[in-house]
Amino acid sequence: MTATALRAAPRQARRSRPNRNGDKWGSPVTYFIALVFIAACLGPILYIILGGFRSNAQISVSPAGLPNPWKFDNYLGVLTSTTFWQEIGNSLIVGIATTAVVVILGLMVSYVLARYEFKGRGAMYSLFAAGLMFPLTVAITPLYILVKDLGLTNNLLGVILPQIGFALPTTVIILVPFIKAIPVELEEAAALDGASRLGFFFRMVMPLSIPGVVTTGILAFIGSWNNYLLPLFILNDQATFTLPLGVQAFSSQYSVDTAKVLAFTSLSMIPALVFFALFQKRIVGGLTGAVKG
Repeated sequence: MTATALRAAPRQARRSRPNRNGDKWGSPVTYFIALVFIAACLGPILYIILGGFRSNAQISVSPAGLPNPWKFDNYLGVLTSTTFWQEIGNSLIVGIATTAVVVILGLMVSYVLARYEFKGRGAMYSLFAAGLMFPLTVAITPLYILVKDLGLTNNLLGVILPQIGFALPTTVIILVPFIKAIPVELEEAAALDGASRLGFFFRMVMPLSIPGVVTTGILAFIGSWNNYLLPLFILNDQATFTLPLGVQAFSSQYSVDTAKVLAFTSLSMIPALVFFALFQKRIVGGLTGAVKG
């Protein structure tokens, strides 16, 4: 190799060496696209929240402007309303009841499908998987007739029971891989120690399935909290309205008071946003565990 080639080799090596800073920070195009998506998601939320601090005159003059001056009367009026807190209470009752029953039933069903060998097990699991492809909008009319025949219209139970049925497929599909991943040797060791199948379920399966249980519980609660279509058909009395129905009723009642409607809407969505922000890592971790299982 000539002297010229020897001198050129280090320069070529430096050119071919990867840029560690570039690998660390990524491409600027990626950041630009991410910022565009973030702005598209957060823009409407910020507009609604800030709109509640404005007056109707400010919104009419400058729809996209900032509050000047800031008005707190809209939020104070909503927070001092008994109707708002009653609707939050109804949503909490429906959400907590739905979540509790879905988690308990889903864990029991998933344990049977994951650990028991019986004829028709695959067909039963496929039935739950097919439930994911069956939207509520398709079943709303026969579901309303059924709830009406049971005398559960204008009753929170008429919302809770169908929500449980529609949330179970997702719960089972997520929990079955968790329970399948529990080693058979662990179950055999528990049996040698005198533990029954039921004892193994309570002492080993439930603690080891906590990530999946938390994930399915969060998904069930958020789905219940944001559900609008089912309460719209089942609930007609404002005393039984959940929060999504309350937003619609409030918007109709105060249609000319845009600022107050924005304040009510922002306060209605804050609980779900905070709840999801606090537990988003749990959701991702639980779904990752389900995929690995």
